Amino acid sequence: MTEKLFVGALEFDILLGDVHSLKEKRSILRPIIADLKRFEVSVTEGGDHDRYRRTMVGVAMVSYGMNHLTEVLDKCERHVANRPELQLLAVRRRVFGPED
Repeated sequence: MTEKLFVGALEFDILLGDVHSLKEKRSILRPIIADLKRFEVSVTEGGDHDRYRRTMVGVAMVSYGMNHLTEVLDKCERHVANRPELQLLAVRRRVFGPED
């Protein structure tokens, strides 16, 4: 049986704690992004660049198995949700398979 290719993405809408500058915002986001990369996913910050306390972080991954994709995306989501320096306002998950 041939495995099928899947693409998955997470979009995190994040509210940061007591942040008063873009420099402080970056100092909080840099280690979060580095930690997410340990899961062998692509990560980027996007949106709300001019707002100190809000940000969007995107995660994407390609996998030859839906189970593996789901497992890694779940780990990424738990990792961000458990960070005490931020509040996770929303998570949007998208998965594309061979039928899409």
